[in-house]
Order: sequence, then C-alpha cells, then structure tokens
Amino acid sequence: MRDETVARNYAETLLALAERHESIDRYGEGIEMVAQLLEESPEFRLFLGTPRIASAVKKDVVRKTFADAIPAPLLHFLLVTIDKRRQRLLPGIARQYQTLWDERAGRAHVEVGVARPMDESTLDDLTRRLSDLLGVEAIPHVKINPSILAGVVVRVGDTIYDGSLRRRLESMRGRLLTAELPRIAPSGAVSD
Repeated sequence: MRDETVARNYAETLLALAERHESIDRYGEGIEMVAQLLEESPEFRLFLGTPRIASAVKKDVVRKTFADAIPAPLLHFLLVTIDKRRQRLLPGIARQYQTLWDERAGRAHVEVGVARPMDESTLDDLTRRLSDLLGVEAIPHVKINPSILAGVVVRVGDTIYDGSLRRRLESMRGRLLTAELPRIAPSGAVSD
C-alpha cells in the first residue's frame, strides 16, 4: 500500500509539472513509454533496479535512451526517481498519472464483461449509457467471458453492476431454494 501512495504522490507532481508546461498528453505518453519499456524488458528493469550499478551510470543510460523521445522536464523527473531510488515505482507512477489525468479530463475506465463479442453499434450504445450513468465519459474495456451466459457485467473501480443472465439465474435459484412449499393435506388438497 505504501508504494501505491508514493507512486500517486510522484504522479501528482508529474501531472503538476505537465500542466505547468501545458503538455499533459505528451507527458502521459512519455511516462507510459518508460513504464512499457520497464514491463517489456526484464534486462532494462534489472539494470535500473540493481543497487550495485551506480546511479550515475543508470542516469547516463536513461538520458541516452529517452533524451530525444520525451520532454526535458520529464527526463529530469526520471533522473530524480533514480536519485531517490524510486525507479522501480515508474510503472505504478505511470498508472497513477493516467488515473489522475482521466479524473481531470472527466473520463472513467470501465471493465465490461460480456458473453460474446459486441458489434460496433451495441458498444456505442453501451458506452453512451455508461457515460450517462456515471456522469463522465466512459471508456469501456470489453472482455469476453462465456460464463456470463448473456447480459453484461460492468466494473467501475470497486463498484460492480451485474446485469448478467448468470446472476439472475443464481438469484432465482436462491429464491426457489428458500421458498416455502405449499403443504399437501392427506386428502390431496393443497393448503397454504
């Protein structure tokens, strides 16, 4: 939990820096590029994370790698994370930056589970309805999950909206199992 808090603090600082330079998109793309390289290259991640390699060497490699690809203040930010020994948090900082950026822009990333692929018009309709429900621009991330059977399961942060057929069937099953059955009298008549 502490790493997440520290990553969020760094992301807030980076977003303030990006706003000051009026380049929120460019900084977001830059920090995402760095995070993606760290996630896709175990060698680079190991290089930056190894304490036996001097900070000056790490900083020199980062400068050479990113100098032409990202804004100078963002490059300086990366160098500071190395000085503070926080470079392992860069992927988390990138995620937190994206979250803060989306909050400021009035966007919400929404996980959508469906049983089968959706056509474009259905996805557009769902996106519009989610945006209306949430009061912000919804960005759906659709995942196919055949166990849903039909309908849709939507997750926004910690909130889940379950409109799946599976949930409805489970609910019906539960009601049937707890329902009181009518009593049959010895004469065959049904009594309440």
